[in-house]
Amino acid sequence: MQSELIQKLTTDLHKPLSAHEALVESDRCYFCHDAPCITACPTGIDIPLFIRQINTQNPLGSAKTIFDENIFGGMCARVCPTETLCEQACVRNTAEEKPVKIGELQRFATDTQMQTGKQPYSRGPATNQSVAVVGAGPAGLSCAHRLALKGHKVTVFDGLEKSGGLNEYGIATYKTIDDFAQHEVEYILSIGGIEVQHGKTLGKDFTLDSLKQDFDAVFLGIGLGNVNNAGLISGDVSNVENAVEFIARLRQAQNKADVSVGRRVIVIGGGMTAIDAAVQSRFLGAEDVSVIYRRSQSQMNASDYEQSLAQTSGVLLRTHLQPRQIVLNNGVASGVEFEYTRTDGDSLVGTGETVTYECDTVLLAIGQSLAEQAQQNGITLSANRIQVDDQQRTSDANVWAGGDCASNGEDLTVAAVQAGKLAAESIHATLSS
Repeated sequence: MQSELIQKLTTDLHKPLSAHEALVESDRCYFCHDAPCITACPTGIDIPLFIRQINTQNPLGSAKTIFDENIFGGMCARVCPTETLCEQACVRNTAEEKPVKIGELQRFATDTQMQTGKQPYSRGPATNQSVAVVGAGPAGLSCAHRLALKGHKVTVFDGLEKSGGLNEYGIATYKTIDDFAQHEVEYILSIGGIEVQHGKTLGKDFTLDSLKQDFDAVFLGIGLGNVNNAGLISGDVSNVENAVEFIARLRQAQNKADVSVGRRVIVIGGGMTAIDAAVQSRFLGAEDVSVIYRRSQSQMNASDYEQSLAQTSGVLLRTHLQPRQIVLNNGVASGVEFEYTRTDGDSLVGTGETVTYECDTVLLAIGQSLAEQAQQNGITLSANRIQVDDQQRTSDANVWAGGDCASNGEDLTVAAVQAGKLAAESIHATLSS
């Protein structure tokens, strides 16, 4: 039983469509003229067009249609919550019918193109202008690729050993198997004109002022470096861990079975990260895994599909419970005390009634915040994120920002890709004027 669970960690969540299956599924699309699925896509992919190209047996043309708007089309086909975006908007999504499998068709097209080892782009004529990109995640690499396409020289700085950001370190293993995140990074960088320097952190190895002196423009795609703990704990406790760090540790483990987890696991939070951490805990052999959220299940940030995946994997979803304290026994967490909550109009209030759940492991997935070094650069912040306009410009005329660190960030890979793309177009327009 244990080996079967472990195998699920590295087994593709969705079996890829075969060429025949893709052809049959593409035939279900109505190819709407005013397609609501396009509007629902954060990157604005012409979905009816790419599906029609699959239908006419032109998967490479289909892939280019996708990559024209989203160079991370392969990863987004795997992790994007299509059930709440394009597929929810699909006109076939009715009580009688299921929506067209847009995400799986997108994966079929992009995988077909990536398997050729070539991308349908080449770097534009050199402009002799350079741009610094801080952060090698989806926002940063999307920006870098679009700038290279325009002919600019791009240098990407990232504090980690590998590029990819949360695509590499923060997504459940079963959603992106076979080291796909790194293969995609290599594919994106193959356009040329992009240098990546790892182990380089803003505020430690360089400053924003030094970048502005050395480059013509700067893009910040630094994510959110601090993980919130809601004051539940101070210092290190061996069996209390941030969920994002747990996921990263599991993602980088050569042998997943070597990653230990307790028999009873409590995950505090209600987003995709909480679900990913909980499901993977079950697959590692935890017998009792609970995701505990302070509001109702319908208010969880995790999609209905993700919630269902958790429940069918043996995870219990407990709601209307807010954490009060982690119970320590000889310096080790032995349980978590929660207070029941209720809604009072638009407000969430505690009832005063408490309950304590015993556990061996606590995983915190209650949000992240901007790292301190990113807060001290003279750039205007909004709600502890970098304030940007609709072109991703910051209050500094030479600095752009996008992804989770920006005020319009949405904690989605697809939204980060769009922000990087928009910023690149704005940077190019500025440098060309």
